[in-house]
Formats: sequence, structure tokens, C-alpha cells
Amino acid sequence: MPRILCVEDDAETASLLAEALVDLGYTVERASDGEAGLSAIQMSPPDLVLCDVRMPGMNGLDLLEQLAAAAPHLARIPFVFLTALDDRDSEIAARRKGADDYLTKPIDFEMLAVVVEHRLRAGRGGQSQDAFGHLTGREREVLTWASRGKTSAEIALILDLRERTVNFHFDQAMKRLNVVNRTHAVARALSLRLID
Repeated sequence: MPRILCVEDDAETASLLAEALVDLGYTVERASDGEAGLSAIQMSPPDLVLCDVRMPGMNGLDLLEQLAAAAPHLARIPFVFLTALDDRDSEIAARRKGADDYLTKPIDFEMLAVVVEHRLRAGRGGQSQDAFGHLTGREREVLTWASRGKTSAEIALILDLRERTVNFHFDQAMKRLNVVNRTHAVARALSLRLID
């Protein structure tokens, strides 16, 4: 079931969006501002982000820009902006920052359903939604041992590899799982049942 992160500072709007998306069969998580949204994406990357443009503190455009700078592989997550602004300049700015789509408020829920379905199907850069399942056997082994508390050096000894080779497999797994560190890679792989 695809997981959507809704980054929206207006609680009522966030509740309406979450309710509509849950009714469509999606799992929805919420963040009330840009900082919380950035943290949520980095900790457990969603399949799609719906994000308000105007929020106090870090706005939606800043969130997308900081995400691309901090973790470029996470910038592939489909990103749809929501805004009360119905002007061409705002839409152009959002698309230049990397937004995949742009919906105006009040939200047309039928259009929201179509946009979300399309963006999830298309993904970013043609990446399919089941790409998370494609870990190599060695990446699975490395993550399995890490889930048991083993360090890179210990895993290297167990698998009769060099430590830098173990680190390479960790790096590849992190890219495939769209996470920023090993702990998140292990957590993501466990949650997706890619490892035991």
C-alpha cells in the first residue's frame, strides 16, 4: 500500500487530505511544517509527498530545495505542491525546484486522486514503485547482519570480504531503499520484509 506524506500546516486541510487519501486506499502520514516534513522524508521516505507551498518557517519550496541538496536520491520521490496561490509565477517556481505537480486550493479531490495515482504509477525518472524489492543477495546479507548488531568490520569477517566492500554494499542498499544512513536502511528493509 503506497505511503503518502502530507506536509500541511493547516490542521483542517491536513485532516481532509488524509481522510480522502485513506478512503482511496493509501497510508497517510502527516507533518505540520517543512522541518518536520524534511525529517520524516529522511527517516522513512514515503512513496509520494503532498506539500503546502506556504508554511511558517521552512516553506514547501525550501523543503524541496533542502531535500535535493541534502539527499539527492530522495529528490526522486514524487512531489506535489498544494497552494492557495493560483498564479503562474508560483507554479513556475515550484516546477523549477523540482515539483512534479501543482494543485490549487480549495482542493478538487477528484483531481487529487488522479494526480496521486498518476504520480505513483509513473514515479520519478521512470522508477517503479517496487524498486525497493531489488536488493542484491549480498546487500541483503549485509543488512541482515547489520540488523543483528554487527559492525562493518564484523560483517567483513563473517562474509570473508574487505570492510570497504561491505561499505560499498551498504551504500548501494541505501540508494536502492532511498534512505540516508545504515540504520534507516535496516529499518526500511525490515519493514518491507526484504530481510528477516
